[in-house]
Amino acid sequence: MKKLILILSLVITANTIQAQQVMDPEMLWTVKRISVLGLSNDNSHIIYSVKTPNIAENGFDTAYFQIPVEGGTAIAIEKEAISVADKNIAPNGAYKVFHKAVHIEAIKATDIYKNLDKADAYVFTDLDNRHWDTWQDGSFNHVFYKAINAEDDTAIDIMPNEPYYAPQMPFGGDEDYVWSPDSKSIYYVSKKLKGKAYATSTNTDIYKYDLDTKTTTNITEGNMGYDTNPTFSPKGALSWLQMKTDGYESDKNDIIVLENGVKQNLTQQWDGTVNSFKWSNDGKKVFFTAPIDGTIQLFEVNYPGKKRMAPVVTQISEGQFDVRGIVAQLDNTLIVTRGDMNHATEVFAYNLKKQTFKQLTNVNDELYSSIDLPKVEKRYVTTTDNKQMLVWVILPPNFDASKKYPTLLYAQGGPQSPLSQFYSYRWNFQLMASQGYIVVAPNRRGMPGHGVEWNEAISKDWGGQVMRDYLSAIDAIAEEPYVDNDRLGAIGASYGGYSVFYLAGIHNNRFKTFIAHDGVFDTRTMFGTTEELFFVNHDFGGNYWDLDNKVAQKAYNEFNPINHVSKWNAPIFIIQGGKDFRVPIEQGLSAFQAAKMLGLKSKLLYLPEENHWVLNPQNALVWQHEFFKWLDDTLMNESSETISE
Repeated sequence: MKKLILILSLVITANTIQAQQVMDPEMLWTVKRISVLGLSNDNSHIIYSVKTPNIAENGFDTAYFQIPVEGGTAIAIEKEAISVADKNIAPNGAYKVFHKAVHIEAIKATDIYKNLDKADAYVFTDLDNRHWDTWQDGSFNHVFYKAINAEDDTAIDIMPNEPYYAPQMPFGGDEDYVWSPDSKSIYYVSKKLKGKAYATSTNTDIYKYDLDTKTTTNITEGNMGYDTNPTFSPKGALSWLQMKTDGYESDKNDIIVLENGVKQNLTQQWDGTVNSFKWSNDGKKVFFTAPIDGTIQLFEVNYPGKKRMAPVVTQISEGQFDVRGIVAQLDNTLIVTRGDMNHATEVFAYNLKKQTFKQLTNVNDELYSSIDLPKVEKRYVTTTDNKQMLVWVILPPNFDASKKYPTLLYAQGGPQSPLSQFYSYRWNFQLMASQGYIVVAPNRRGMPGHGVEWNEAISKDWGGQVMRDYLSAIDAIAEEPYVDNDRLGAIGASYGGYSVFYLAGIHNNRFKTFIAHDGVFDTRTMFGTTEELFFVNHDFGGNYWDLDNKVAQKAYNEFNPINHVSKWNAPIFIIQGGKDFRVPIEQGLSAFQAAKMLGLKSKLLYLPEENHWVLNPQNALVWQHEFFKWLDDTLMNESSETISE
């Protein structure tokens, strides 16, 4: 009997130890990544891919599966066996639409000087000379169509000789074009501007190409902002997403419907912005996702059609998670993807009548069941202007309120992207908390999901109220007895990196360490080197040489981190991608050089082949290990020196 008790005790102890594992960088890079390809042709199964990181090969292994729409056992299938509805095939089955790059302009030296075939040079006479992480080489995406069984070389370019992109660069895909229900036209998105006009504008339009006449009509002429995602309702009404303001990439995104010459804005009166949308099967309403109160949820809006009544937007899901996409509607069920700060994306079924979710895929359940998860708390903090600001607080696994923990203020990028229940493979709160840090993530000014006014408040005010919001958040949470006020850090990327650089000069000794990834250090050189001028033109209020523009001058002087660098007094770790043309390399190198010349403890991680993100698995692991090495050295080690030289 004693022997049995001993064995049981050992088993229980072993199970307890196993359950006390926490997420680490290597474990994060075993998390599988789901992508839904669509429904089977008979709507009985969901077809999806699963990508698993392959660290040794510095890439990903991809497998394909199908699972019944009502749930059940997933079955592996071969890529060649995948059969899903192809939206690129015309409704009449006669044609297929696709896109490919077409070389139009002579920009590379080898195109200009045919006898100098080993030359490596580019000749530019205008802007749009580079975008995201590639240089313009004279090639443009174009939309083509061909007979369904014809060879590709018989395809017809619907934009012959046009030096414009469709799909849009750098992220556009086949969501940028669609067949008309009668198969007689192709609708596509393009920004038909060149040079400086292209770099300073967001004015994409939706064009209609007529297959018979080979003529093109601008459907959205007159709207000066983004027009994207053309889609037809089941009853044949054209719909799309629209922003009104030229040059403002984070403007309110509305759902527009055009039917029988009548245009309706279904979300005009709603105080929010749409992420993505899908028509109901009966064409009477539109389902969409949108940020709300620190999450992304499902909404619906009715389509009045010819009826003279205002559309009504209704939120139909609620919870501490993000609905990341709508796949399809099957009777009273929506197939969606969903996740949260502790869980990567999985596929769910949402019951429209009961308003409940059912998880269908479980590709990472085994991993998550083997580790202790952080606790994610939703707080509200009063700002300096007496607003209530949502703040996510992520507590370490097995949190003990009687202990004191080092704490990180997380500054979100964008600057107008939602700080929702996202799951990042770089800025992963689950991983940070699992390494023993409390994470404070405020939905500061500029976040969508709290009304249009709150979202717009950051433009032209980068160093203003938003900085006070950050400090309100960390000061409020720092009042908790379990927060170690002697071990506070600030971290962030992009605008979050700007925030770190700016806070480093105004923090009044709150923080003991900083980490900035691809952050804006000098707003003047940012204006001079970034590839999307519309962004800085709008957010900074103009250029730096217009001395009479008080708004812009504030951005280039008072709100410029470089002008506060003499007040830097804490260790700083700077990360910079070599192919980041959005926040170019000059920003990170300038900041590192300044920190070194100031004599601060500092480090630079340079990733020559990465853009604004870190996409290669081995580089991502280097990033994670250097990130936590720095924090261990400057926060976990309480005796770390501020000055190293």
